[in-house]
Amino acid sequence: MSEQKQDVNRRDFIAAGSSLAAMMQAFKAQAQEGGGESTARRTDDSTPPVKMGLIGYGSHGREIARNLAQLPSAPLVAVSDHYAAMLRRSKREHPKAKGYAKYQDLLADKNVEGVIIATAPHEHKAIVLAALKAGKHVYCEAPLGHTLADARAIAKAAADNPKQNFQAGLQFRSEPQRHFMFPFMRSGALGRPVQARTQWHKKTSWRRVSPNAAREKAINWRLDKQLSPGLAGEVGMHQVDLVNYFLNLKPLAVSGFGSTIQWRDGRQVPDTVNLVFEYENGFSLTQELTLSNSFDGEYEVMHGTNSAVMLRGSQAWMYKEADAPLIGWEVYARKEAHYDKPGVVLAAGATTLGKGGKKLYQESTFTQTPIFYSLEAFAYNSHQVKTTVADLIEAFGEPDNETVTDFLKEQLGRTNSLLPAADAVEGYQANVIALKANEAVNTRKRVEITAADLTI
Repeated sequence: MSEQKQDVNRRDFIAAGSSLAAMMQAFKAQAQEGGGESTARRTDDSTPPVKMGLIGYGSHGREIARNLAQLPSAPLVAVSDHYAAMLRRSKREHPKAKGYAKYQDLLADKNVEGVIIATAPHEHKAIVLAALKAGKHVYCEAPLGHTLADARAIAKAAADNPKQNFQAGLQFRSEPQRHFMFPFMRSGALGRPVQARTQWHKKTSWRRVSPNAAREKAINWRLDKQLSPGLAGEVGMHQVDLVNYFLNLKPLAVSGFGSTIQWRDGRQVPDTVNLVFEYENGFSLTQELTLSNSFDGEYEVMHGTNSAVMLRGSQAWMYKEADAPLIGWEVYARKEAHYDKPGVVLAAGATTLGKGGKKLYQESTFTQTPIFYSLEAFAYNSHQVKTTVADLIEAFGEPDNETVTDFLKEQLGRTNSLLPAADAVEGYQANVIALKANEAVNTRKRVEITAADLTI
């Protein structure tokens, strides 16, 4: 499939908005092309690269580095970690990248254009503010901060530096399957939203070991009640953000409780958590999170008066109610049986839609992890912001921040020139909701989430 056709198909999906007719046309267009990667990867060897610096080479930092190695548009040119053993490891695994013991020295490297921050949340604020001041594009892992004050300061700093692209690490916002679902969920095919449920089950301790006592304490910040956003902030926020994003909702309050069942090793943070989010019109979201058992893995399911939609990994299904109105395209779509009920397969890059029911189905080609697509979006969008700002300065001289913000919104928004990704405001709001949920768990009280809380 040509690059031009890929771009047209991607725009079809994004522009579908709330129109079922447009959604059907987008499905048909992709079927006629035989599937493929029309809604996601738009970068290749010819995409102008944005040189990346990585701050934090722990387990997640290493995962980020492995994914960058697969992205020609995001070459890793520098790594910083204050722990000498991790810095030496980064040099072994990525010998072309310069190593810096201090992140300030990495930020002073003029070869670094974009910075990816993969440290603990309580370290984010200082690094983000310094990176923006240094003129770097910034990708900050979620949650942005371990406190509301830190998260708000980061979001404000991003707004005050519009010449640089800022992306919050809400990976599902860029993941092709979930982005493919966005116009479908907004189309009304679900009917009136009733309730949603998400779960994340994985038997893993979170505890890390080190021969250095000070290092071991530092890397186990997830188990420290003063520093950790808990399961609600480390894991649950991604699923809650996805439901809120799909259904265009914001919770009004959250209740929850947690306990330590499996990992009774002196930790202060519960290994099992249950949450209930309240919304207007009676809608609710329940969430199960545990480090104590792996059965049934992780998924999100949203129930409406016409259908239910389940997302599990890179797959999704729609289960229609018997009295739901006929949409049309689902007659030809591939179906799979779950829970003794046929589910219509909703898959990015794959379909069975065709004239006369002709099957055109092929397996989805989206095989990368969500972090890959999130980093791809960061590199691509950073280049788009960089070149657009350069055009503005060349034409009109040095502009003020308000002019830059308006120009970027007009030029990149109007032409739909960005890959899907979470911005600073979205990262902040998801952060607030997660911290309120963690507060509910720790206090075992109902915690309200006000409009003022969600405003920067």
